[in-house]
Amino acid sequence: MTVNLRGSLLVLVVLAGGFVAPIAHAQDAEVASAPAAAPQRVTFDEAMRRALARNPSVELAQQEIRRSQALVEQVRAAWLPALNAGAAYGRLDSDRVFGDRVLQNADSFNASLSASIPLVTPRAWVASARADEGVGLARLTHAEARRQLALATARAFLAVVAQQRILESAERALTAARAHEEFSRARLAGDVGNRIDAVRAAQERARDETRVQNQRIALVRAQEALGVLLGESGPIDAAEIVLPAAPELGAALGDTEARRSDIRAARERTEIARRASRDSYADYLPTLSAAGQVFYQTPATPTVPTTGWQVQLVLSLPLYDGGYRYGRAHEREVLEAEARTSLDAALRQARSEVRVAFEAMRRTDEALGHARETAALAHESLDLTTQAYRAGARSNIEVIDAQRQALDAETELAIAEDAARQARVELLVASGRFPSE
Repeated sequence: MTVNLRGSLLVLVVLAGGFVAPIAHAQDAEVASAPAAAPQRVTFDEAMRRALARNPSVELAQQEIRRSQALVEQVRAAWLPALNAGAAYGRLDSDRVFGDRVLQNADSFNASLSASIPLVTPRAWVASARADEGVGLARLTHAEARRQLALATARAFLAVVAQQRILESAERALTAARAHEEFSRARLAGDVGNRIDAVRAAQERARDETRVQNQRIALVRAQEALGVLLGESGPIDAAEIVLPAAPELGAALGDTEARRSDIRAARERTEIARRASRDSYADYLPTLSAAGQVFYQTPATPTVPTTGWQVQLVLSLPLYDGGYRYGRAHEREVLEAEARTSLDAALRQARSEVRVAFEAMRRTDEALGHARETAALAHESLDLTTQAYRAGARSNIEVIDAQRQALDAETELAIAEDAARQARVELLVASGRFPSE
């Protein structure tokens, strides 16, 4: 009765849907149900290359390098010569006369060409040096953006590989469940089995069908995430992965300070802060510049001939500015101390990451061995239980329990494989060996 009631409800829902949905949507439903094209499959190295070449974060870091170079050009202009040209025309309502003498003509024109040449500009030289150092820091920031992107891409790639493994395990479990369901139905049809065994087998098959669909959704999400990181407009599938060899702990700790881009950037910031504090003396030095001008004036005046030139040397020595320079010097000292503290903290954190990653790699490799043993034993148990069930020595529920245990063991094996790969990648990243420059 329950089965008939559910069937009737299903028929009513289908009929109602047929009346509500427009017939014109039938073709759209067929297109929507069509299988999607298989995503492009790339290797690990190809994924790294595409991500580092196409991802917007790396492009933005590259643009920051160009901006730093533009700032160098702006700062450098403060101690380079400047050349300016000017012209002026004036018109009065009439000549200004005194008796029979014209004091000022109604029309006048003046043109000049002036040059300013900084000769001694310590503060501008120091600012230019800081701007040059900013370009180097921007390059290190670009390298750090590459490192972070490579780590995110590697994790996304490994996530796709892990979802592939889990999906394969779910599909194998579904195949076994279907075979068990068919055998249970055959026993029931031959009056050898019973209906509860057939129902249990069908229930397990339906459960595995649901799991397979859920894993396919998870795989699509992982592929889409990888595609976004690679700068693609669609999902990307992962091929087999071969990771570089992991370093020993001592070598990894030694490489951390020399290879990691974030550590090199922190060290460069500390050095820039030290130089800025050291060069505070430039604020107290005089500046010397030369200014020259050639001009044309018509009509000439008693004080301004028709043509002429003039040259000036201008010396400026700051004597008192209300303590502004002292405040700047103190601020630079504080910034240097902060940079040193940040560098020490970054070094401690980096070494801690290396130790944690190395220990995680060692533990996950050991756990992976146990997971492989568990999976092998679970499959052997499933084979033995299935054989015994077919011989009438085991019950249906024992077969289902063995199937679930085998699936769980395979899933745990896929998770253990992913954890081992993730730990190896994290050790390579923590030691500065990934990505390669």
